[in-house]
Amino acid sequence: MLLNTRKTSLALALTLVLGWVAPPALGQDYKEPPLFADLLQDKKLPPIAERLPKTPIVVNSSGQYGGDIVTLVPRPRDIRYISTFTYTRLVGYDTNLDLQPDILEKLENEDDRVFTFTLRAGHRWSDGSPFTAEDFRYYWEDVAQNADLSPAGPPEFMLVDGQPPRFEVIDERTIRYSWDKPNPRFLPQLAGPLDPGIYRASAYLKQFHAKYADKAGLEEKAKQQKLKSWSALHNRLDDMKEQTNPALPTLMPWRVMNAAPANRFIFERNPYYHRVDAQGHQLPYVNRIVMDVSASGLFAAKANAGEEDLLFRGLSMGDIPVLKEGEKAKGYKTLLWPYARGTELALYPNLNTVDPIWRQLNRDVRFRRALSLGIDRKTLNNALLFGLGTEGNNTIVAESPLFMPELRTVHATYDPAQASRLLDEIGLTQRNGAGIRLLPDGRELEIIVETDGESSLVVDGLTLIGEFWREIGVRLFVKPQDRTVLRNRSYAGLTVMVAAPGLDNAIPTAIMPPTELAPMRQDNYTWPKWGQHVETKGRNGEAVDISEAQRLLESYTTWMNTGDREIQRTAWREMLQNHAENQWTIGTIAGALQPIVVRNGLQGLPAKALYSWEPTAMLGIYRLDEIYWNKAAGKEARR
Repeated sequence: MLLNTRKTSLALALTLVLGWVAPPALGQDYKEPPLFADLLQDKKLPPIAERLPKTPIVVNSSGQYGGDIVTLVPRPRDIRYISTFTYTRLVGYDTNLDLQPDILEKLENEDDRVFTFTLRAGHRWSDGSPFTAEDFRYYWEDVAQNADLSPAGPPEFMLVDGQPPRFEVIDERTIRYSWDKPNPRFLPQLAGPLDPGIYRASAYLKQFHAKYADKAGLEEKAKQQKLKSWSALHNRLDDMKEQTNPALPTLMPWRVMNAAPANRFIFERNPYYHRVDAQGHQLPYVNRIVMDVSASGLFAAKANAGEEDLLFRGLSMGDIPVLKEGEKAKGYKTLLWPYARGTELALYPNLNTVDPIWRQLNRDVRFRRALSLGIDRKTLNNALLFGLGTEGNNTIVAESPLFMPELRTVHATYDPAQASRLLDEIGLTQRNGAGIRLLPDGRELEIIVETDGESSLVVDGLTLIGEFWREIGVRLFVKPQDRTVLRNRSYAGLTVMVAAPGLDNAIPTAIMPPTELAPMRQDNYTWPKWGQHVETKGRNGEAVDISEAQRLLESYTTWMNTGDREIQRTAWREMLQNHAENQWTIGTIAGALQPIVVRNGLQGLPAKALYSWEPTAMLGIYRLDEIYWNKAAGKEARR
């Protein structure tokens, strides 16, 4: 069931319909999770056949009920990432990166212009309230278009040429979004690592909305919680992303049971979750996910001591030796998944920096190419990735159907002689007594490379790059700082160059928007003011004024204005080639391994798979709700 190109004739729009079908053998022979035995006996919970949708998703999995999974978070706020790695979406990617209905029973897509969603009959929120078209209407009319709750208006991905969709409630289970032009971003955004949440638990939230409840009473409740208005109260309680309100119903496999302040957070199975296996078990198999708060520097040591059941976020390739040491004695294994990122260390020359000398240099493609050619990536690879990485540009990986192997090494081999010739050609021929080139105004050619300092690989890599660049007469100074400070400096044009990881999505397919490649986001360190100009529709920032960068915007527009996957595929490849030729970012080494600690007896994760923020949502597309404790091996959870 692939979400592929729909070619439209003048007379007929070909409609794609997707949906899961339960095998006839399943019927209503469901098996109750033992966790709910007391609630069922006390009539506080209806039987499982009444809790499931009439057409649940039936998965090809065979596990067992029971047990908890204990993991770590570095701070209480990071419990919010559970909505990423438990990955419950209206429509989501499967392991082949094809879009499939998930919460939805059926999706009809007409040329990326008209999207009709059909909900599952009998689907319910975690509190038992019905999940219906009203939850979509409430979000669209009463949240997204309410100036008090959403001052910026509807989310940008729901606008085409600045215009919102026509929203229709067809019936209790059917809603439709229509645009006059294609909106190919719509479905990929819904499937992203951060759920945009275009529906809300309306039955719960209406009691905090001035349209449905007494406004004066709500204002008083807000005042008691030291909030300014009823809308601030509503927004605090409406936190699908943050997971700070245990009373808010959810559709995820687990629901949060306690709120901060706390050092341990409990997520318990959702009695109304919409997925089952062919044996009649309602997912998830595991009863609870337990998140303990701990300093991030202790993660590897705690895993090595055998204290965690599952741990991935907060671990890095440098932790692998420590993790491998404790495997046999402490009863766990360390999976090593390739991290699908464009590069582990990218250099972002700020084309919008306010310093006129550096601005001119950063905008000269010869300068960017010289810096790239001056990096010995093989040495970086050996020093930082044990020689296991891929050397070259910040580009996509071989597992992507859009991959072009020749782009990995364009202007990205080690050639210090050519790098020096390019710098001489620019006019940077004067040097001081130490051999460092001089800028036109007499300053040393010292590049201050700023970074958030959170990755030891980035900082260590910059130290090595500094040694390579000295050979071509360039000095590098590393300036670590807080991420928020770094971003604000970048937005203001105060940075000359920033070091950070490369492309978040290095395994794209044609249906995924090439947003990272176009100068349209303020948070891209290469063109923050260009991105700000696009994001604010020209009110702030600077207009793109380099033709090659303008071409990126044109290619993105081409991608946006069609539902034809071949045209989108061509746009992607043009943008990737543009990046390799122009070195907008300077890539180094890719292919780090993400360690994933899994206690013996916890089964269901693949031995090897691609790990990324987007599109895999960390472990999300591999379905954490399907992992289970193997009781037959006698190694079920101890808690």
